[in-house]
Amino acid sequence: MSTTVNDLEKTVNSGLTTTVKKSQINFDQLFIDVEVEDIISTILFLKTNEKCKFKQLIDITAVDYPQREKRFKIIYLLLSHENNLRIVININIDEEINVPSITKIFPSANWMEREVFDMYGISFKDHPDLRRILTDYGFDGYPLRKDFPLTGHLEVRYSEEKKKVISEPVKLDQEYRDFDFESPWEGTKYIKQVGAKRNSHRSKPACAKSRRKSRGVSLSSPLNWRTST
Repeated sequence: MSTTVNDLEKTVNSGLTTTVKKSQINFDQLFIDVEVEDIISTILFLKTNEKCKFKQLIDITAVDYPQREKRFKIIYLLLSHENNLRIVININIDEEINVPSITKIFPSANWMEREVFDMYGISFKDHPDLRRILTDYGFDGYPLRKDFPLTGHLEVRYSEEKKKVISEPVKLDQEYRDFDFESPWEGTKYIKQVGAKRNSHRSKPACAKSRRKSRGVSLSSPLNWRTST
């Protein structure tokens, strides 16, 4: 008999009684919150326990909440092929905390932790090769932090003069533009004004027709079709 997500929640809460701070089921997945110092024991339990069997690490990612005391949330996603279940483990940390690396449990975590370090600046303790993986060497800042400027600090381009790729401070050649953020469903003001002018022009032929009627001229009368011979 396969394990259900409700069975999984009972197994996790009973096996990690003092570790799990919160558990809930959403979208047929189990979400649990643990402390950063318990992440190794939690991951190891989920992988080796006979009722869990989470043998695959899907991803490690993070979210930046600058307004919180513990700024970062790190999210681990695991998959159990035998039970066809997923589990999400959340830990909350501040900027100064070094998170224990899980590369000894899941070697595939190597590049995932490097990406989190590269994008958020979160350090992983005991990682075998913690360095940037997506940005260039000497890159300034962490692109997925909320306080990172949208333009970045440096731009990389090929210099025809120096015949090589160079990096230099970002220059915004385009002046600031004031964009129209009105709802496309309601229509912008200038479109409404143009439409009103067009409707006013279309009403003029109707006025001419009414003037002909006032003179007693009828276009439908056969008398108007006669020609002199």
